[in-house]
Amino acid sequence: MSTQPNNPLHGVTLEKMLRDMVELYGWEGLARDIPVNCFRVDPSITSALKYLRKAPRHRKKVEEIYARFVAGKKK
Repeated sequence: MSTQPNNPLHGVTLEKMLRDMVELYGWEGLARDIPVNCFRVDPSITSALKYLRKAPRHRKKVEEIYARFVAGKKK
């Protein structure tokens, strides 16, 4: 029994979200939507994860965009 059947982020790691979004939008697309240096200057999954774990406001933005991305894939 799933405790969060309507939560598209349930069980998805931040790393998985980033990898999926970079594959779809590229670093440029992420930097356009969330203008932070970890996406604009020499981007990498490692540096983005390190930054987003310390910046809850930007992490929330990544999660919101990912949730829309997942919702779009289901249609």
